[in-house]
Amino acid sequence: MEFSLQPRLENDFLILEPLQKEDFEALYKVASEKEVWAQHPNPDRYKIEVFQNFFEGAIKSGGAFKIYDKKSGELAGSSRFYDYNEADSSILIGYTFYGTKFWGTGLNHKAKRMMMDYIFQYVDKVIFHIGAENLRSQISISRLGAEKIDEQLVEYFGESPKLNFIYQIKKENYQK
Repeated sequence: MEFSLQPRLENDFLILEPLQKEDFEALYKVASEKEVWAQHPNPDRYKIEVFQNFFEGAIKSGGAFKIYDKKSGELAGSSRFYDYNEADSSILIGYTFYGTKFWGTGLNHKAKRMMMDYIFQYVDKVIFHIGAENLRSQISISRLGAEKIDEQLVEYFGESPKLNFIYQIKKENYQK
């Protein structure tokens, strides 16, 4: 498979397809639940005007996905590859969210593993920015084997900087 920031990925549980401009309404339907964003760096992303900015950043990233649950056939959420650094052999995975009906189902781990299985063919480390207040994501990413390596202010697309914890998984330590 040739390197792409936006391949179509599929396993027995999920389909990750490149996010397109025409996906806005369907994805906003998932994102419009206030609870989805409660621990994220910008808890107002459930508001359409705030989500529009988020969505624009997703499209411009060139690495965003819509994530489908194969069992139900429903659009479950979104994630993306971004900030590929060839010299450092690294990439970030993030901007991930799921509708609340998919919380606790293991879907996030399956999606992240599928993304890492793919991207570790091309990079040596995957980095994650996790909001300092997003305890649910901090626990989740730690369970995947990521280690907290730093803290920094991160400026999300079109938003003011927010404190994030920086997690990393190195290819050599990745457990498939």
